Amino acid sequence: MNKHKTKPQGSYISYFSNLVKRNGGLNLAQGIPGFQPPVELRKALEEMVHSNVHQYAPGLGNFRLLNLIHSHYSKSYKVDIENFLVVQGATEAISLIYTCLTKRLGRDFGVLSFDPAYESYSQLPQIFGQPFVSYPLNEEYSIDFDELKKSISENNIKIIFLSSPGNPFGKTWSKDEVNHLVRLAEELNFYLIFDAVYKDLYFDNEPYLPLHHNSPNVFYVNSFSKMLCITGWRIGYLYAHEQHRKAIRSIHDYIGLCAPSILQEALATYLEDYGFGSEFVEIFRNNVKANFDFLAPKLTRLGFTIPPTNGGCFIWAKLPKGINDGFDFANELYSQVGVATIPGEHFSKNYASWLRINIARPAEEIEKAANLIEQFILAN
Repeated sequence: MNKHKTKPQGSYISYFSNLVKRNGGLNLAQGIPGFQPPVELRKALEEMVHSNVHQYAPGLGNFRLLNLIHSHYSKSYKVDIENFLVVQGATEAISLIYTCLTKRLGRDFGVLSFDPAYESYSQLPQIFGQPFVSYPLNEEYSIDFDELKKSISENNIKIIFLSSPGNPFGKTWSKDEVNHLVRLAEELNFYLIFDAVYKDLYFDNEPYLPLHHNSPNVFYVNSFSKMLCITGWRIGYLYAHEQHRKAIRSIHDYIGLCAPSILQEALATYLEDYGFGSEFVEIFRNNVKANFDFLAPKLTRLGFTIPPTNGGCFIWAKLPKGINDGFDFANELYSQVGVATIPGEHFSKNYASWLRINIARPAEEIEKAANLIEQFILAN
């Protein structure tokens, strides 16, 4: 395998996905669904073009959309509509919460997430100049809460990010694990930012959400990007305790203002008419699960190691024995057979021999990729 001597600066996700966009191939790198949004949603958008919704939306979010979000969650949780805020995707939601907490706490604190961590969790502390702790999972892919408590105290942790199912590793955190973290947050006075953008893409059991806790120490983030295959629409939302409501809204007014007006209106129309997208989401979820069930055993037979995965859009896999550099592997895999993936080191320095593979793609792409990966492994 030829060695790629100079690694790119910045995001590996941008690097590898841009290779495909420029030169062709299979893009299993960037976390974008390979399916079109619901036909009915696109029709609603087409009709909305001719209506009078081309100016700023309310900063809080389209009122009809807010009511639909609130009604959806009210079926299972006691939530206050005033505590929801529609923003420009989950990325803005996370950044907005982080900015708000930094203003409240100052800058002298640490941030923690669980190894491997989604890139925003580690990059935001770097941008704001705070130390980031990547906390390892144990052999059972869980955590020792006594040891975690010690690390939180030693590193002055004030923010913990948790995604369930996760990215890149699709672990779904159990009810006991989530509740334990919420209790720790309240006991040790840190903030838990719970990222649920993959909550609808579970494989077996629906993820547990911390919305039963009316706690000022817990923030909830979600988005329509993955569930409806509209990552380019940038419509997400957050839920925050009333203690934080005014501060977050104030910051949002100046760094986000509002999510796109016409897209919010089209989305509200679709969600209202089609049961919050439940039928489409179920089909999408089943497609992703079928892709996992097809590709994971094939990779295992080729020597990859895949930990227990309960949801999300990705296969998180350790490379076959003797292959230790995930970047060189990913680079050569694309160069030789045109399949783009993401080296594990993008998410953690401890996972240099791992790979993330996007499986939210049509079955024929996954089947073609499986054959090309096998061809590449056997040739090298």
